[in-house]
Amino acid sequence: MLVEEKAFILKDGRQALLRCPRNEDIPGLLNYLVVSAGETDFIIRYPEECAKYTPEGEAQWIEQMNSSKDAVTLVCEVNGTIAGNCEVKRHGSMKTRHRATVGIALLSEFWGQGIGTKMFQEMIRIAEGWEDVSQMELEFVEGNARARGLYEKMGFRITGMRPDAIRRKDGTLLNEYMMVRKIGNR
Repeated sequence: MLVEEKAFILKDGRQALLRCPRNEDIPGLLNYLVVSAGETDFIIRYPEECAKYTPEGEAQWIEQMNSSKDAVTLVCEVNGTIAGNCEVKRHGSMKTRHRATVGIALLSEFWGQGIGTKMFQEMIRIAEGWEDVSQMELEFVEGNARARGLYEKMGFRITGMRPDAIRRKDGTLLNEYMMVRKIGNR
């Protein structure tokens, strides 16, 4: 689904643009995937796993997301750099169509600039526009206090935990927490 671009100012004064991805973003998106995966243990992939992402695959993904009526992907561009992306996708089956799943990630150099808040505001607006969606859902990895703080600020609450859901390379096991945010009065 395509949505209108939104320009905003970061906390440090730089101009940012929240918009749907385009084919000319593919090199930046591929770089973003690798860099973001290497900056934190809280993203569910390692940099070496990003080799499976190809320009052709990204072009197909962009076309699929931009033409979907059930999902929106947004990128945040700052001075020509893909700073992060987010996605909101509603479930397709009749029994789960009231649920929308959310994902978000940012390059560390853009943390604390207000991008995550803007992305969530837009994802919430989109989900509220889907008449049948009554809740948004996401997961975060144990120890990711920064993400948890943002999610709670945006109205999400912990609803459950998957024990030992994440295994780091060193063998450390981490829990994964599920969070839900209700939409309006639905």
